[in-house]
Amino acid sequence: MILEKDFRELFTDWLTRIGVDSDPSSWLSTAVLVAISLLLAGITYMVIRRGVVRAMNIMIERSKASWDDIFLRHRVLEKLSLLAPAIVLNFLVPVALSGHQLTNALVDKLLSVWLIVVMVRALYAALDAANEVADVKMISRRLPIKSFVQLFKLFLFFVALIVCISVLADQSPVYFLSGLGVATGLVMLVFKDTILGFVAGIQLAANRMVSPGDWIQMDKYGADGAVEEVSLTTVKVRNWDKTITMIPAYALVSDAFRNWQGMSESGGRRIKRAINIDINSIRFLTEEDRLRLAKINYLKEYLPKKIHELGESNACVSDMDMPVNGRRLTNVGTFRAYLVEYLRHHDKVHQDMTLMVRQLAPTTEGLPLELYIFTNDTRWIYYEAIQSDIFDHIFAILPQFDLRAFQAPTGNDIRSLRHHGGQPAQMSPSRDH
Repeated sequence: MILEKDFRELFTDWLTRIGVDSDPSSWLSTAVLVAISLLLAGITYMVIRRGVVRAMNIMIERSKASWDDIFLRHRVLEKLSLLAPAIVLNFLVPVALSGHQLTNALVDKLLSVWLIVVMVRALYAALDAANEVADVKMISRRLPIKSFVQLFKLFLFFVALIVCISVLADQSPVYFLSGLGVATGLVMLVFKDTILGFVAGIQLAANRMVSPGDWIQMDKYGADGAVEEVSLTTVKVRNWDKTITMIPAYALVSDAFRNWQGMSESGGRRIKRAINIDINSIRFLTEEDRLRLAKINYLKEYLPKKIHELGESNACVSDMDMPVNGRRLTNVGTFRAYLVEYLRHHDKVHQDMTLMVRQLAPTTEGLPLELYIFTNDTRWIYYEAIQSDIFDHIFAILPQFDLRAFQAPTGNDIRSLRHHGGQPAQMSPSRDH
């Protein structure tokens, strides 16, 4: 107050010397003081913006770091430079309007609100830049930075709103905070979905259930692709067909979904597919079959070992001429052993993960032989190519074991029977007719 009084007296003395009415309540002197305040604020802004900010921008452009270029692109320093004229006006204008109490009070409140808005805009720009830096540095893969940024922005908004209202109403911010409890019920009723999404977004962020870049699958919403963005209320998924699905955040908390990120990080992707063997083609191996199959590299160790094991087991079995007596090799069992060795030597199959060839329960479509293995390349295109190559080989090698894959009859099969004279049997007329 002493500084304001000295400044005002100094200025009125100068106005008196040049012949201008120096009455503190004179609008002429007040207008001149306001004009000088605006001029000083403009000069301060130009010095900060054209001098300090430009010099710092040049230093940022010449630096080798990349993160500061992001802050430059978001114009954080330019928005911070608006604080300088706001502070100057917030100090000088009340001095210029000291003779007009009502106008002084109103302008002082508006300048305080402007100062708060400028600070919030600068903080918003800094938060956006920090979020982009986190995306570039891949920090957002481990932490949902965008959700935290949005939460902090929302917090800043409410704090700034309450402070602005308290400044305009000339009341303590605590007074308005105490009144929020009354409106809580109405707010929860009107903004129910928003609040659910808000709470779910915090849960997703805290538990790290979903992060940008994760491959998730949620059939209920038709989502099957990579997560592009995780916000407080929605999760943006770009599907593999290039469509985009927006999933409410609370749906990921309340409903079931599949996150394939663990598979990607493990380095192996599962193949779980079966081939149906025609049961009519399953039989015991003959001596000729054993001699022929013994030439297959992947069976050179298996067959002698298995034959020796069966010989010891059948040593005390009488009448081995009957196939039902004793233990014998089958073509499907030998084929299964071959597949195990083939997969163990496959350079695209992950050898440190589960590798199994198993029989499933027989069905009307034959005997399923299922491969349960993992590829060592999780990329979709390469995974599909590896899977196709393996099953191409399996289908092609079946005749070597005198096995057939099950396939339901088609129209071509029926036409082929008719072409060879295999007409369907005619129904004989009934004797009663």
